[in-house]
Formats: sequence, structure tokens, C-alpha cells
Amino acid sequence: MFTALMPAADNTVGNPALNIGIFVLFVVATLGIVIKVSAGKKTAGEMYTGGAAFSGKQNGIAIAGDYLSAASFLGIAGAIALQGYDGFLYSIGFLVAWLVALLLVAELMRNTGRFTMADVLSYRLKQRPVRMAAASSALAVSFFYLLAQMAGAGGLVSLLLGISGSAAQNLVIAVVGVVMVMYVMIGGMKGTTWVQMIKAVLLIAAAAIMTFWVLGKYGFSLSGLFDAAVKENPKAGEKLLEPGLKYGKTTTTKIDFISLSLALVLGTAGLPHVLQRFYTVPTSRQARKSVEWAIWLIGGFYLLTLVIGFGAGALVGPEKINAAPGKANAAAPLLAYELGGSPLLGIVSGIAFATILAVVAGLTITTSATFAHDLYNQVWKRGQASQEDEVKVARIAALVGGAIAVGGGMLAKDQNVAFLVALAFAVAASANLPTILYSLFWKRFNTRGALWSIYGGLGTALGLIIFSPVVSGKVDPVTGKNLAMLPESIDFQWFPLDNPGLISIPVGFALGIIGTLTSKEYDEAKHAEMEVRSLTGHGVAEAIDH
Repeated sequence: MFTALMPAADNTVGNPALNIGIFVLFVVATLGIVIKVSAGKKTAGEMYTGGAAFSGKQNGIAIAGDYLSAASFLGIAGAIALQGYDGFLYSIGFLVAWLVALLLVAELMRNTGRFTMADVLSYRLKQRPVRMAAASSALAVSFFYLLAQMAGAGGLVSLLLGISGSAAQNLVIAVVGVVMVMYVMIGGMKGTTWVQMIKAVLLIAAAAIMTFWVLGKYGFSLSGLFDAAVKENPKAGEKLLEPGLKYGKTTTTKIDFISLSLALVLGTAGLPHVLQRFYTVPTSRQARKSVEWAIWLIGGFYLLTLVIGFGAGALVGPEKINAAPGKANAAAPLLAYELGGSPLLGIVSGIAFATILAVVAGLTITTSATFAHDLYNQVWKRGQASQEDEVKVARIAALVGGAIAVGGGMLAKDQNVAFLVALAFAVAASANLPTILYSLFWKRFNTRGALWSIYGGLGTALGLIIFSPVVSGKVDPVTGKNLAMLPESIDFQWFPLDNPGLISIPVGFALGIIGTLTSKEYDEAKHAEMEVRSLTGHGVAEAIDH
């Protein structure tokens, strides 16, 4: 989930031509599959949810493909290689987050909604204002998540394809954008889901092969691998295997880690593109099954990153990792090159780009559905637009959204974009999750509470990020290097934490309570109806259409 932009560099590893060849092969093959599985006329349901025709197993694999981005693979492996125990905590946070989604959200969301998150949030409240608020939050989360992936695509070029220079990186970002829009325009959710399934299998298989290879070098002994990693990193030493190497230096870093953990664990259950995947299965039982499959696959993958990370630390070493373009993000590719030379590096780099394509395609589906279904049809046309018109608007929204993402990725390619992913999780946890939980479980909840919670959580998260060290005023105390987005000469930060979750998440929950209790609105019959539907799924399509 964390994307750190990699600067352009002249030195690369492996064979760039091989990397590009594997990438092109994947694109051609998956486009062929998308065209084959997506033939025929598309309704709104097929465009947004693939006609709810996927099994729980298929959807679980697709969720894993949607969730495991290239940034997860490269970023977490690098964090473990350099920070050991503290780096592995990211993997734990991402896995625990799925328990929240499974226990509190998956089944009830599938039963109550039809296409988007706003279907649930507006179900028993005033439709137009709540849909506008939910759409605003969903678009904000999706845009920053999408922007991070697009910018990361340009940054990965330096190491994996041997391309440097602003124009070359812009070209790659544009290519990723074009292919992404093609997936969505041609295949809709059905085609995108198949791409995500293929990508998930390839990514997990590549990680498993690297894990097996690394363990084989140390007699399949984890302790032997850990000892080698400690020996190769004398600066960290035994602290590599203990908590606190990165987040235990000061009180502020400890608090910041708590804030980041809250955002990661609670934000996943509020990510619009993840929630939309629950609607691609026909029953609530299949929704539960899909999340169970996702947990096993995602959990297994993150366990593999433990070996890959420590393997990179032991076989490549922190000095080579820090000297390479992208530093920590170079750990997994450098390990692949160390193990299997150019062929294995080519496969890993091709899969890394494939993951970006799959993730951005899923995000584009979400943004187009939010715009066409929630804003165009339900708000502007008051639910009277035809399915043909809605699908047409969704495709136009995909084109416009893709162009905006490409432009934003080009502008952000020379900046550190890791904060964009953290912002997406923080906004999801602050604005979306409180409203989702209140809508599903609190019978007194009303329109004012929803609006205050969404806009309050969204505004607080955005405001604190803007005035945090990740935007301005952050300098490495050792090297004096500027670590913020803006130039060193600009400094207006006053919020000390990198992630706003510790503040913005409680604000989102609190405003939902205050807004609800200060309004007399309460529809007991509508709440009872929603409660029945959330537990059974009976009549949801008719209710949403109405």
C-alpha cells in the first residue's frame, strides 16, 4: 500500500529490454482475455459489478489482486530489509484490517447496497445530500490512491526499465493510463476482475518462488536467515529483530506509529474500491467466502514478504539497497537479480507493472461508478436516467478520471507520494467507516450525523495532512536532506504527526454522534427495513432502484 517515488537514475540492474518485453506480453495477453470475457452489451450492473456473477473464491482472489499493489510488494519488502521488525508491522496491520472488513462490513454491505458505498449510506437517510457527501469522500480516497499508483509507475521506470528523464517517465505514466482506461472501457468490472485474478496469482507465485529460493540458501532455517541479515547489517545489529528500530526513537515517532496503525487497520473497511468488490458476488454467503479467501491469500503473501525482506537484507545488504534508485523499494528487485539474474528480475519487474495496471483499473471502475451512479443518476437525474445513459456517463467518467490521474501522476512523479496512500487510508477511516458503521448498527443515526461525520472526517484528515511534516518542513536530522513534498524554503507545518488518523478518526466518529443527537430526524420504519435487508439481502435491488 505504501508507494515511495523512485528518482531517475542512470544505473540499473538486469536487462531493461527483457523487463519491457514481459510487461508488453502481460498487457497483450490480459487485453485479449478482457475482450473475450466482456463481449456483449453492458448494463449498469455488468459495468460496475460484473453482473454479480463471480464466486466467492474468484472474488477473493480478485480482492487480493486489488489490494496487493506493487507498492506493497516493493515497499514492505524494503522496509523489512532495512528496518526488520518494525517493517514487518506494516504487513501485520494490513492483515488485521481484513478482520474488521470480514466481521463488521462485508456481509451487511453486500446485503444492503447494490453498486456503490453510497447505496448503503443513503439507504435510510435523505438520498441527495448523503449521496453527494459519500461520493465526495469516495472520489477523494480513490483519487489520492490512484494518483499514488500512477506516480509510482513513473518512479519504478528508473530501476526496472532503465529509463531516466522526465519525458520518459511521463510517457510511461501515460501508457499505464491508456491501458488502464482500455481495461475499464472494454471490460468493465468483469474484465477488470479477471485481470486482478491473473495478477494476484502471478504476484503470489513470484513471491513464493523467491521465498523458497532464499530459504534454500540457508538450509530452510529462518533463524539462519535472520542471523545472516543481522550480520550483514552491523549498524542495526540485533535491533533488526526487535521493535523500535524505526518507530521507537522518540515519543513523537511512537505516537505517529499508533496513528498510522489506526488508519491502516480501520481504513481498509472504508476503501470504496474494496467495498465495491462485495457487490460482484450473488449472495451474502459468497461475500463472506470472498473475504475469507482474501484473508488467506493476503496473509500468506505478507508472510512471504518477511522472508523476502530479510533475504534482501542478508543477500543484497543495506548498503547496496540504499545506493540503488529507489533505495528501500529496490530491495525485492535486487534480491530477484541476486537469485536468478536478469530473467527473474524481468519477471518480477513485469509483475510489478502488472500490479499497478490491475490496481488502477479497479480504482477507475470505482470512480466512474461513483460519478455515474451516485452523482449523475441518483442526484442530478433523481434516479430517472436510463441504464444506457448511465453506462455512457460511466465510460466518459473513466476517460476523464484516467486523464486527471495521468496528469496528476506526471506532476507528482518528482515528489514523495507515500503520503498520498496514507491520506487515502486516513480519509477512508475518518469519513467512510464511521458513517458505514453508524448506518448499519445505530438505529438513531440520521442525515445530519452522516453529513457531519463524512465532511468533518474528510476535512480534518485533509487539513491535518496539509499542515503535517510530509508536506512541508520535514528535514532528515542526520543528512539535512529535505523529506517533505514542498521545497525546504517553504515551511508551514504545525501538526507533528505524519499521519492524521489518531485525530481525524475520533473526530469522524464524534461528529457523527453529535450531528445525530442534535437533530430530531428519525425514521424507525426505515431503519427496521434496512436492518432486515442487511441481515437477509431481501429486496435490495428494488429498494435501490426506487
